[in-house]
Amino acid sequence: MRVLVQRVSSARVTVDGEVVGEIAPLGQGLLALVGVTHTDDIDIAVRMAEKLWRLRILDDERSAADLDAPILVISQFTLYADTAKGRRPSWNAAAPGAVAEPLVDSFSGALRALGAHVQTGVFGADMAVELVNDGPVTVLLEL
Repeated sequence: MRVLVQRVSSARVTVDGEVVGEIAPLGQGLLALVGVTHTDDIDIAVRMAEKLWRLRILDDERSAADLDAPILVISQFTLYADTAKGRRPSWNAAAPGAVAEPLVDSFSGALRALGAHVQTGVFGADMAVELVNDGPVTVLLEL
């Protein structure tokens, strides 16, 4: 599992022109783009959620847990693009939807169980994601 996390002052996702998830914190929040590969399981999803929740990338080296910062979770299979050969990415390392969707849901559920205020996109949908990156700060999380 890979999570590309961005510190944001606001973020939202729309599907077919309708806002389906939005965070507009008074301070800071996190946008988490989540990619799943074939070897991932629920344990990895839970551990990754804990890592994100406690990651100290907000002001004064605080975490989302410290500030009760909201998190917008978006599935992103393209995090597993293989661009080593040619000009066309391969998506072979990305798990198929039937495997990935429940793990992205488990990741979001684990964040909620930790106390996070989580919004999500729609798995597999053509989503438009808007954000204001604060810093800018962008970090790739892997276990």
